[in-house]
Amino acid sequence: MTDPQAGPAQPGETKAYSAAAIEAGRLLFAQECHFTWGAAALDGLPPAGLPEIAFAGRSNVGKSSLVNALTGRKTLARTSHTPGRTQQLNFFDLGGRLALVDLPGYGYAKVSKSLVASWTETLKGYLRGRVTLRRALVLVDGRHGIKDSDGDILKLLDDTAVATQVVLTKMDKVGKGERERRIPEVEAVLKAHPAAFPHVLLTSSDSGEGIPELRAFLTDIAQHG
Repeated sequence: MTDPQAGPAQPGETKAYSAAAIEAGRLLFAQECHFTWGAAALDGLPPAGLPEIAFAGRSNVGKSSLVNALTGRKTLARTSHTPGRTQQLNFFDLGGRLALVDLPGYGYAKVSKSLVASWTETLKGYLRGRVTLRRALVLVDGRHGIKDSDGDILKLLDDTAVATQVVLTKMDKVGKGERERRIPEVEAVLKAHPAAFPHVLLTSSDSGEGIPELRAFLTDIAQHG
């Protein structure tokens, strides 16, 4: 397997994994995956157990679609065209080896300030106190790059010292020329965030781009932390 922290050699390239690593990822994500817990507040979190991977991102960035694509299921994580639909931390057990945690979407202005404040406090508490949290994936729409609210979550992850990987989504909608601009642009922003790995991963839930590689990446974390 290549180093899971290494990034693309050139803008727009997908990082290569060995065939064995891709197969290990396929096998893990082919295991039974089911919803186990929903928590709207810190006192509702499940007991710590499996290593956890948290999925964070702006509303409608494609978090639920990515979880569904990774697991090969269409309805595991509920998708919605209504931003702000996910209003709790949703936990999924993957084969008894890894927990996938779908966090509430952020950056949607029509959600009430009181609800945003509540989500933020719950999120801070989860990130600071969850000993089984191995990595936070921050999903960023590849068509738009990092927005102010993405910067806010990256800073929060810096403050809570949670290892962070940025994943660009919807890359099937981003042309070659735009990719060559967008990827270095995002990676330049990441240099200011010590908790973030310096290279991005590229994905598309629709075309399947980057899905085998992301599975391999997460499988390595499940195996080795």
